[in-house]
Amino acid sequence: MIESISISNVATYDATGITVEGLSKVNFIYGANGTGKTTITNLLEEEKHSDFANSSVKWQHDMALQTLVYNKNFRERNFGKGKMDGVFTLGEATKEEKDAIEFMVSQLAEIKDAGLQRKSALEKLIEQKEEYDNSFRDAAWVDVYKKHEVVFKEAFAGAMRRDTLRDKLVAQSKANKAALKTYEELKNKAETIFGEVPVELPPIDKIDLSRLSEIEVDKIWEKKIIGKGDIEIAKLIQRLNLNDWVNEGRGYLQDSAVCPFCQKETITSDFRVQLDNYFNEEFKENTERVKVLWEEYNRLAENLSNQLQELESSESANLKTKIDISKLASYNKTAAAQFQSNKERLSNKSKEPSRSVSLHHTEEQLGSIAGLIADANIKIKAHNEIVRNYDKEREGLIELIWKYLVDEYKASIEEYLHGSSGKQKGIDSLDGQRKDLLAQYVELNKKIKEANKNVTSIQPSVDEINRTLKAYGFLNFEIVPSPKDKNQYQIHREDGTIAESTLSEGEITFITFLYYLQLAKGGHSEDSVSDDRVLVIDDPISSLDSNVLFVVSSLIKEILEETRGDSGNIKQVILLTHNVYFHKEVSFIDGKPEKRNNTFFWILRKKNKVTAIQPFGMENPILNSYELLWRELKNRDHNDGVTIQNIMRRIIEHYFKILGKYPYKHLIESFADNPEEQGICRSMIYWINDGSHSIPDDLFIQTQDDPADKYFSVFEKIFLNTNHHEHFKMMMGEEYLAEAIGNPGKRVRR
Repeated sequence: MIESISISNVATYDATGITVEGLSKVNFIYGANGTGKTTITNLLEEEKHSDFANSSVKWQHDMALQTLVYNKNFRERNFGKGKMDGVFTLGEATKEEKDAIEFMVSQLAEIKDAGLQRKSALEKLIEQKEEYDNSFRDAAWVDVYKKHEVVFKEAFAGAMRRDTLRDKLVAQSKANKAALKTYEELKNKAETIFGEVPVELPPIDKIDLSRLSEIEVDKIWEKKIIGKGDIEIAKLIQRLNLNDWVNEGRGYLQDSAVCPFCQKETITSDFRVQLDNYFNEEFKENTERVKVLWEEYNRLAENLSNQLQELESSESANLKTKIDISKLASYNKTAAAQFQSNKERLSNKSKEPSRSVSLHHTEEQLGSIAGLIADANIKIKAHNEIVRNYDKEREGLIELIWKYLVDEYKASIEEYLHGSSGKQKGIDSLDGQRKDLLAQYVELNKKIKEANKNVTSIQPSVDEINRTLKAYGFLNFEIVPSPKDKNQYQIHREDGTIAESTLSEGEITFITFLYYLQLAKGGHSEDSVSDDRVLVIDDPISSLDSNVLFVVSSLIKEILEETRGDSGNIKQVILLTHNVYFHKEVSFIDGKPEKRNNTFFWILRKKNKVTAIQPFGMENPILNSYELLWRELKNRDHNDGVTIQNIMRRIIEHYFKILGKYPYKHLIESFADNPEEQGICRSMIYWINDGSHSIPDDLFIQTQDDPADKYFSVFEKIFLNTNHHEHFKMMMGEEYLAEAIGNPGKRVRR
């Protein structure tokens, strides 16, 4: 069954278009000629046509049924070619055969209903699962991707959409067997592998620190270097602690006897001998050793300081450095201070050999620096191993990262999988049941078509059409099977001649509609007789007299009753007409309007050459032609001005002449005090005989809103002037209060 029709950008439908929603089993669409009824039937007949690129038809359960359209195109297709395709029905079947087919059809309907129920439940469960999946998807996007996108973004490649991330988490939770690493381990490795493709790093050269440490622990620094103790002068020198002073002064002794200290001739040869004996070879060797070690230490310490400073500077500028710069800087600062202190102490020792000095042992600081270099080289080696196996390492890291991610989100994933699995089992179960029912439907439908082939023929349709023709006075022609093809019809006169070229328009309309009704009950082939279908009927009473119009109305009402009661294969009827009398005949029971379930009403209107539609639900908007005119007047905002003026003229004619026997000249004379309004009244009266029974073409007559309002004001005043204003108010369905008899158009709605 059709649920809704949307149509726009075609014929009289603009870009906004209309949507006919809430279609029921039986649907009446009333509209004057030119309001777009045939365009709707063309859409329903050929939705894929390029004219309807912006239009659509929505079917219940998305299951399109055969749509059989009766309109001008149908009449032209099936009449005028000398023959009509035969219509197969069950007319010649025995009661038992019909009962058997009807039973199978009823079973088929039950299977179809059960299948639709399963489909509806399946769609609902699929929707619930989709909502469940999306809820987990959105949570995972925040809790996993957004949380780790900065550090692990490279690992999310291919899963940077919400759906793909969800699916990747589920897949990895089942398949990832990698070892579980800590976040810090993964982060450090990611810094190396992700981003720019890494290159090999050169190792940091080791620094030889051993010699400095050897010099610092040499015993010479603690030894007090003095002269030979068994010399007579030694007692005085050592008692006065003048060892370093005397030793330094020796360098100032000249060949003369003058003392460099007191400047007196006190230096004797014996004194010289005692000094030489006191500062013997051992003293000389020790002092020389102090001097050599001091100079070596100074040189090594200076070189090492420069090396360490250069290392610190170069690694600070190296974005890929693997050494701890902050620690290196701290160790370098401490070592430099120790070097400086040791050099000062060694200098003092060199000047005063008799002193005992203690040096800073830089072994700990230098060992820490050596450790930093060693650790950095280990990292560099690991980095270079990664570079040499980059692709493999990258894949391995991504695997490790996903292992970490699914482990971190493990509880949520397990909860989701449990819930999703339960819903999927329900979906699979319902889908299996639906498929079983579909298989049963296909098999039973096949049996029905085979049964139809055995009991159907075109003769019952021939007999039924001819019976109806004769019953309503069409005696000079009949339908007969074609002599050349038993599955086709021809229209013959009583003398056997083909009658198509001599039939009247009314006869053609009637016979093609009877043919359509037979087609609605049967089919062009044996296996299509029982197919479900939708009937779309567009003005079937054109060119028919009142008697035949009544017959057509009666035949359609039978179909409508069957459709409402689900007693046949016609599942929906959409009837469009411009004829008020016909609309009343087919939509009323025993001449009385009733609200009916499964029956809906609409009215098409055209304003400014654009079609609009107004729904009325189960309320029949067409009462009779006179009431319809008033209804259209009340809806004047939705109609063209010319149409409204014509409606007002027809109401005046109907009420004052046909019903009231009221002379037109009296109406004109009632406006004697207002020439302008009298002129408007006169134009209405004169127009009654000339054009009140037709609607002028909007292409030739255009009117503005203000004159239309003026016409309405005069129209209302006609009823006031003739003391029939109560009738006006009753038909308008509103209370109108005239402020003054001279200004009836100004009203207040109570």
